[in-house]
Amino acid sequence: MSELNNAAKPASAPAPKPTAQKHTSAGQQQARSKNLVASLAPLFCIILGYLIWRVGLGSASNFTAPDPDPSHWFWPNHGGPLGTFTKMYEGGIIVPILIGCFLTVLTFVIERFMTISRATGTGNISAFVRQVQIHLNNKELDKAIAACDKQKGSVGNVMKSGLKKYKEMVENTELDTEQKVLHIQKEIEEATALELPMLEKNLVFLSTIASVATLLGLLGTVMGMIRSFSKLGDDGGGEAARELSQGISEALYNTALGIGTSAVAIIMYNVFTTRIDAITFGIDESGFTLTQSFASNYK
Repeated sequence: MSELNNAAKPASAPAPKPTAQKHTSAGQQQARSKNLVASLAPLFCIILGYLIWRVGLGSASNFTAPDPDPSHWFWPNHGGPLGTFTKMYEGGIIVPILIGCFLTVLTFVIERFMTISRATGTGNISAFVRQVQIHLNNKELDKAIAACDKQKGSVGNVMKSGLKKYKEMVENTELDTEQKVLHIQKEIEEATALELPMLEKNLVFLSTIASVATLLGLLGTVMGMIRSFSKLGDDGGGEAARELSQGISEALYNTALGIGTSAVAIIMYNVFTTRIDAITFGIDESGFTLTQSFASNYK
């Protein structure tokens, strides 16, 4: 009898919850992999900066007196640079770190520019919000959602999430107007919480390098000055004075690299934060538009 009962029981369909968990886990793994790549990018840039300094600028063919000792492979003591840029090699071991910092700034500037450009979407944000507001006043929800699909930015994504909840609340007959508005606000807040971290991600690298690059440049200059004055004290005479002036000019390359890198980082950081503020204002404006429209049209 029990066997008949077991046979009569329908086969249970697989529950959707594990699938959702798999999708969530895959999304978390993808986010972790992106964070790992972003964290390793400065290290790769510093390694590339060392290769540019050692292999490019520090090539023996760029000097009249190359270091003959092969044991000095990491930092050969070349002398007599032939070109202006080759003199940067004699700025010392801080130079490749500064080159790496500059490459890191360029890397994250390109990455942030692409991300924020996508988040900005197409067209003017204020014009888009006004267009959606007109559709809402005319109770044309499908046209408003279509406008969000056309906008293709963070403001459009947040507005679309809010509009879906807006449409759901219009059809809801159990809640009062105030409760429906609260549901719309909660949906907008959740959508905003998903969009904003993506906009602000990796800006910390630009702000950090903006502060550190100048200090690294000054450190390289001080180290170069110490070497130059030590040589002056050891040798003495006119030849040492000439080497001192040459050493000072070479040490100042560190300052130039540090200040230049810091300037680019500060400028681009301010550019990106300004664009992010504009997107954030558009998100706030879209949320206010949705709640006010629902409160006035569906009392």
